[in-house]
Amino acid sequence: MTVTTLERGGALLKIFDLGRGPAVLLQHGLGGDEAQVAQTFPGSLSCRRLTLECRGHGGSSLGGKRPFSFAMFADDIVAAAEQAGIERFVAGGISMGAGLALRLAIRHPDRVSGLLLVRPAWAFSAAPENLAPIAEVARLVRSHPLAEARANFERSQTAVRLKVEAPDNLNSLLGYFDRPDILRFAEVLEDISSDGPDVSEQDAAALAIPTLVIGNELDAIHPLPMAQTLAAAIPGAAIRIVTPKASDKNRHFAEVQAAIAAFLRSHFDIPNGASS
Repeated sequence: MTVTTLERGGALLKIFDLGRGPAVLLQHGLGGDEAQVAQTFPGSLSCRRLTLECRGHGGSSLGGKRPFSFAMFADDIVAAAEQAGIERFVAGGISMGAGLALRLAIRHPDRVSGLLLVRPAWAFSAAPENLAPIAEVARLVRSHPLAEARANFERSQTAVRLKVEAPDNLNSLLGYFDRPDILRFAEVLEDISSDGPDVSEQDAAALAIPTLVIGNELDAIHPLPMAQTLAAAIPGAAIRIVTPKASDKNRHFAEVQAAIAAFLRSHFDIPNGASS
């Protein structure tokens, strides 16, 4: 693996580049990082996987430009691809990363050869209702002392509901409060949860590239109907419904990796073989 940096507008962004062969640009979710991508992507494929840690995520700094947005993050990804000498690639991602991949496919059709949308949280609207819990966490952090913010959230109707309906989501939301940078990162959470990829159903219907959408149940932040909506809108898209993380994390990631591997082998002739 090669780790490089990219400076854009005062932000120093970290890029992870590993393997050789056809390029796959795979992005993490909101609050995620390279480790989240590595957990999701099958490491046995002979391909080149590039991941940019978005502003404020992982080892990337926030920079001075505001507000944070899908447009900003997507432009950073294109710049990272250009720096790495990658002209054409499969675009993919998890949650927010799926929304970024979809935006890239619409805005840069000459560069994107395929789509991998894993547990998408956005479709065609900004600030979807399923992202409201993240916005709630951000507002509490920005308006209360941290301990009070966490206590208020734990007592909230949102937390009570998610404890029953989507415990994995609740754990992720509570994890935001444990971030050492949460006081600064709350701005990213608030901006991105109120934004969207700025892609319409008509845009999606015009896509003519191989697409895989992966969804699961027991997930209020990444509701299965969101994945089904995207799969129905994109011509020829395949959808795979995997074991929920809330039920069995190991099985979830094994099924996601198997689905991604089968998709890339089938459509892009990417064989098995350890990346380096």
